Amino acid sequence: MMLKKLLLLVISTIPMLAFADTYNLSSPNGRISVALENGEKGLSYSVKVDNKSIIEDSALGLIIDDAPLGGAKMNFLGETRGEVRDSFELFAGRAKQVKDFYNSGLFQFASASEKKLKLNLAVRIYDEGVAIRYILPNQAGLKTFTIQNELTRFSFAADYTCYGLNLGKFANSHEGEFDPIKSSFIREHNLYDNPLVCKTGIGQGVFALAESDVRDYPGSWFMGRGDGGWGVDIKLTPRFDSRPDGLEKAAVRATMSAAGVQSPWRVIMLGDTPGSLTESSLIAALGAPSEVKDTSWIKPGKVAWDWWNDNQVVLEGTDVKPGMNTETYKAYIDFAATLGLEYILIDSGWHEGAAWTSSPGADLIKPIPAMDMPEIFRYAKSKNVGVWLWVQWQQLDWQMEEALSTYNKWGVKGIKVDFMDRSDQEMVAYYHKLLQMTAKYKIMVNLHGAYPPNGLVRTYPHFLTQEGVMGAEYNKWSARVTATHNVTLPFTRMILGPIDYTPGGFRHTTPEEFPALRRNTLPYVKTTRGHGLAMFVVYDSPLQMLADSPITYSKTDGKWPQPENEWADGLEFIKDVPVTWDETKIIQGDIGQYIISARRKGSDWYIGAMTNEMERNVKVPLDFLGEGLYTAVIWEDGKNPSSVVKKQVNARSHKHSLKLSLAPSGGAVVQLKKQ
Repeated sequence: MMLKKLLLLVISTIPMLAFADTYNLSSPNGRISVALENGEKGLSYSVKVDNKSIIEDSALGLIIDDAPLGGAKMNFLGETRGEVRDSFELFAGRAKQVKDFYNSGLFQFASASEKKLKLNLAVRIYDEGVAIRYILPNQAGLKTFTIQNELTRFSFAADYTCYGLNLGKFANSHEGEFDPIKSSFIREHNLYDNPLVCKTGIGQGVFALAESDVRDYPGSWFMGRGDGGWGVDIKLTPRFDSRPDGLEKAAVRATMSAAGVQSPWRVIMLGDTPGSLTESSLIAALGAPSEVKDTSWIKPGKVAWDWWNDNQVVLEGTDVKPGMNTETYKAYIDFAATLGLEYILIDSGWHEGAAWTSSPGADLIKPIPAMDMPEIFRYAKSKNVGVWLWVQWQQLDWQMEEALSTYNKWGVKGIKVDFMDRSDQEMVAYYHKLLQMTAKYKIMVNLHGAYPPNGLVRTYPHFLTQEGVMGAEYNKWSARVTATHNVTLPFTRMILGPIDYTPGGFRHTTPEEFPALRRNTLPYVKTTRGHGLAMFVVYDSPLQMLADSPITYSKTDGKWPQPENEWADGLEFIKDVPVTWDETKIIQGDIGQYIISARRKGSDWYIGAMTNEMERNVKVPLDFLGEGLYTAVIWEDGKNPSSVVKKQVNARSHKHSLKLSLAPSGGAVVQLKKQ
């Protein structure tokens, strides 16, 4: 009798036990594994590399109309699994051919509540990382609704050392330093920008948190968990039209369509070294395929720029002073033509009402009287130089189609759109509107005051580059642009996509002397000439600026054209270096310490080496070269910050290595041409 009672007791408790349904996936090479769970606490996931935990059990879900979806156990409706073994051509980037290999799963759930809302999870696992996105399929229970936030969490398996840009507010230009921080010190009130890069402590292993394919949705941030645990939570940028009383902070306003509603990809990039993230094109691979069929008009290149050097050129035979006038831009065109640069950029002030803010009364197709635009475009065309124009985003929005149609008739090659300084849902929509409209009128785009890259360079290949980086302009008003910052960027911000850092500053000084020399006109940089040359190899930008003045690029009187023996040392390297690449390899380096990049264009290779404030002698193996003999031309730091030593040697793959001497805050470049 007692045995019978005990048996009944055991049987009656079985339905009360908590079981989690687990769905396992792995990467094509089998090294990365993801476990997706549907348990009593809701949906969650975890990530391992080589069977070692990197991301522990972490929540998934959305907050829709102020109620969580995914925060309790869901009804499982089905799954679809697949694999892709493909590749695509990235029009302009760090690699021409991008491997698109991944294993995937689409997991369908419905809430157990009365509304039974459906939520699908799409998961992709690459050899380079993991991507998860939410999909709300078309359903009767959701017509018009809001999303306040996500439940997405990244629970770290250890107290990782991370590198992040904590901006602390939603409205900003996404510019600053990626400072080291232990994950246990990331607070709930922090707003860390994409990407957040962390060292796992397992060998040189790293991962980065990021997003890709953002459309009809806001950009995201990373905030501390608030419960004392290691890791971060997603925080969505609220819409700027959210209620001012704060009672409803909608991030997404959505109307259900036949295709459903989906979030961006939540991405965990994974690598064995910091440089493996720099080599990766995963963010672009997760972007939507190109919407531009005819790309014949898209021409990456280098551009002479006016604003950083304060419009300083030498003008002869005129009383006109350098500034926003026709004579000045003809001088920039002469400089560009001498070097074979593809473009000049005319920055702020060329049209009526130009301003950094959305000033009413601006007219983007009415030049100021001093700017004879037909003559400037005629002269530029005669010299085979294209012209880019600066515009403020909202002023452009007020007359977008009229302005772009007019620019197309003028022969404008591209526009630099500035001061968006937001990543809410409305601004994301503006990006897509702008990029679709510029494609229509065959005008390339450079975005400043922009949120970080999220795969749009694949979707819109005429979107050549963007800011969202603390670049050379900060030398004009601060001492924040250090060599340490410069060698942190390739392992952090640049892993997402191109950076318009605007290199090319050729007035060099030491960090100690810089404060006394800092100025707005013809500025200084506190790194060496070798460091500055290396930026043209290390930094990704299919539209690469020459930020300094034609005066500074001259050894003599600053008048252009002039013979090559009068060019400033190293300028001949900038003239020849490509802006797009067939292949990229990071040979050595560490975050905030140094980097050695090797890039191939056709059969030629280029090496760029940059160090922080520490002097280094580095040995660069050449096993990445193809067979045969190469001529290596080397520019490395000289006796003072503005000097470089140029030499030439022969080199072979597997038989040779190069020794490069890097001064404090210095660098070097190498051009390797096959004989």
